[in-house]
Amino acid sequence: MPGGRLTQQERQQIALGLADDLAYAEIARRLDRPTSTITREVMRNGGPAAYRSDLAHRATERRAHRRRQAAPRGPETPPQANGRDAEAVREYEETFTTLLMQSGLPKMTSRVLVSLYTTDAGSLTATELVQHLQVSPASVSKAVTLLEGQGLIRRERDERRRERYLVDDDVWYQGMITAARSHAQLAETARQGVSLLGPDTPAAARLEGIARFVDFVGESMIRASEQAREVLYTSPGATSDGAAEQGSDRG
Repeated sequence: MPGGRLTQQERQQIALGLADDLAYAEIARRLDRPTSTITREVMRNGGPAAYRSDLAHRATERRAHRRRQAAPRGPETPPQANGRDAEAVREYEETFTTLLMQSGLPKMTSRVLVSLYTTDAGSLTATELVQHLQVSPASVSKAVTLLEGQGLIRRERDERRRERYLVDDDVWYQGMITAARSHAQLAETARQGVSLLGPDTPAAARLEGIARFVDFVGESMIRASEQAREVLYTSPGATSDGAAEQGSDRG
């Protein structure tokens, strides 16, 4: 399987494949490339409907040029944390970003979330996000607002009174609970339509089916989230201590 960056000829083949409504996996097979490479290439260059090979190639060259200009040169280049390969980390971030975009998040929102996931501290300031992503403060602010609204990140102020954006174990729980509440609101709205359209009409039956489905899904999400938080985020030490205390009571 060939490595390295996509060539202009390969991008032309991708464009032809998209025009023929080929799946990403089939395009990847024809080019002998990983499917993730094709998916990432298309999603970061306008998506399947707007992809153009010439524009994608020029955009890639511009990004590479900006990275070369921004990268420190010579012996002063700082080592990567924990011996990480900077290029491999960047490629991973792009792959993760593409996955989140496919789930429905906007591109910049996905990039911000991935940046937070992949930093060891689990938190970054707006300035750090701007520097890392090489984007405007307004772009970061918009993405952060969307993520916070979905319960995927939270804010706090550090000892220097700077606002930091965080992802932690509880953020996933809160995000799932927020999604479950959204399901509950959808079910309630659907049932309002049942009353309005009449309980014996086909439209009302359809809306009732929607309400029952999302009710079930929402309740299942809440139960699963509660169980996951209890099982995954309970300290082993606390469990051991509790078992020891129970054992001592029996003695």
